[in-house]
Amino acid sequence: MGFKVAVAGATGNVGREMLNILAERAFPTDEVVALASRRSIGQEVSFGDRVLKVKDLATFDFGDVDICLMSAGGDVSREWSPRIGAQGTVVIDNSSAFRMDPDVPLVVPEVNGEAVRGFGKKNIIANPNCSTAQLVVALKPLHDKAVIKRVVVSTYQSVSGAGKEGMDELFEQTRAVFTASELKTKKFSKRIAFNLIPHIDVFMEDGFTKEEWKMVVETKKILDPKIKLVATCVRVPVFVSHSEAVNIEFENPITAEEARTILRNAPGCVVIDKHEPGGYITPHEAAGEDATYISRVREDPTLDNGLAMWVVSDNLRKGAALNAVQIAEALINRKLIQAKRKAA
Repeated sequence: MGFKVAVAGATGNVGREMLNILAERAFPTDEVVALASRRSIGQEVSFGDRVLKVKDLATFDFGDVDICLMSAGGDVSREWSPRIGAQGTVVIDNSSAFRMDPDVPLVVPEVNGEAVRGFGKKNIIANPNCSTAQLVVALKPLHDKAVIKRVVVSTYQSVSGAGKEGMDELFEQTRAVFTASELKTKKFSKRIAFNLIPHIDVFMEDGFTKEEWKMVVETKKILDPKIKLVATCVRVPVFVSHSEAVNIEFENPITAEEARTILRNAPGCVVIDKHEPGGYITPHEAAGEDATYISRVREDPTLDNGLAMWVVSDNLRKGAALNAVQIAEALINRKLIQAKRKAA
């Protein structure tokens, strides 16, 4: 007997991707339920070769649901995830609502998969920020080898990270440029078409944005609290996939060739690194793929033990939906949960 899984926020970009990935990976389900707000009741979403009608999150009974993949936003998660967890359902939350809660594991399975064992206090497991997820997948095997002291990262984040509204705005603004029509800015603070915006999420008192802060604190919680990290997060006119230019300082020596070999053998990583035109990955090529891609690995001559590299991943998949499904798989593979119907 399989598991009953609910996807909350099923009409959004990430929710739809969660349904796709559950089907692609043949997740052991007996039943999948699509949930969203009341205004989406009756809307249809795809699950493999089936069509699901969306139900109302606010009135749904989670009594026999084993896992809820929550992708309905931070405010909704803060209200509903504890309630759902109290009914014995394990919530895997894609929002930032519980990431820094000491009683909630923050998990990237390739990096700290054993942390899922701590879900029992609140029945909630947090998914990290999309830009953090791909970063720590690339950092973990290098940290194990040479011990990371400091990371400087600049992100180039696609508009899908801002949801459907962000993708629509890039499309509409691009069309307006080519048709000489009025260019309207709604979702972003400045035009995104043919432009870059060095601002994601709200500004904090120290001048960093909350997105940059998330990368710092989440990397420490997932990987190692002793790692120092500074980030500059930039929105770019790309529909899907986040890219990162990463500079790493290590305690111990490590060469670029050693790093490439380590990363080629690391879970979740694919190295594409030829020193020739086109011998690297771009966000367009990473879209729709599960891996974290690493290119341009080179030694930093300004540091005693330093590397620079380029990291790209599909933010809707590894940065969100895929990671959530992998967490659910980790719970099952470790036999930490069993289907309620079977248990009954």
